[in-house]
Amino acid sequence: MKRKLLIIGAGGHGKVLADIALKVGSWRQIAFLDDVLYSTKQLGLDVIGLSNEAEEYIDEFEVIVGIGNNSIREEMQTKLEIEGAIIPSLVHPSATIGSDVTIGSGTVIMAGGVINCCSAIGKGTIVNTGATIDHDCIVESYVHVSPGVHIAGGVTVGARSWLGIGSVVSNNVSITSDSIVGAGAVVVKNILEPGKYLGLPAKKA
Repeated sequence: MKRKLLIIGAGGHGKVLADIALKVGSWRQIAFLDDVLYSTKQLGLDVIGLSNEAEEYIDEFEVIVGIGNNSIREEMQTKLEIEGAIIPSLVHPSATIGSDVTIGSGTVIMAGGVINCCSAIGKGTIVNTGATIDHDCIVESYVHVSPGVHIAGGVTVGARSWLGIGSVVSNNVSITSDSIVGAGAVVVKNILEPGKYLGLPAKKA
């Protein structure tokens, strides 16, 4: 483990990652890269370069992508992996992680998040504030589980999907990759085609 952490993106999501890292306390230096906010400070931390300069720092820093867009986060993290960067996961101290849970590199579990036992969370995924994922779930890579989402047991969520704030997924449901579940929607049956799903019960828009 390197004792320095570099966050790509100094906007809202990146700042939350920095706040978690500060609370975890494992790094003696935390800094950002950002194309717009270069040479400023965020949360009292320096923005030391541009987003495309990460490879210049990978010998000195661990690197995590603080970009909310799933596809951009995947592209950036994949490039970092090819370049040999060490990519940590971040788990807020107030999160609850059950037994036999796996969390992939670049994934963040935010304040109040719950991952119950025997679940697997892929790479580069966001489990946002107060979201809960129950037992025996599979959440694939580069998913965004928004604040207040509740996922029941035995659910599979495909890669790059976005579950909107306050949405609910019933037990043993599968959601295919690249799906968008709208805010407050309730998913009670399998989603087999990518697209946007809204309402109660959730239907393709």
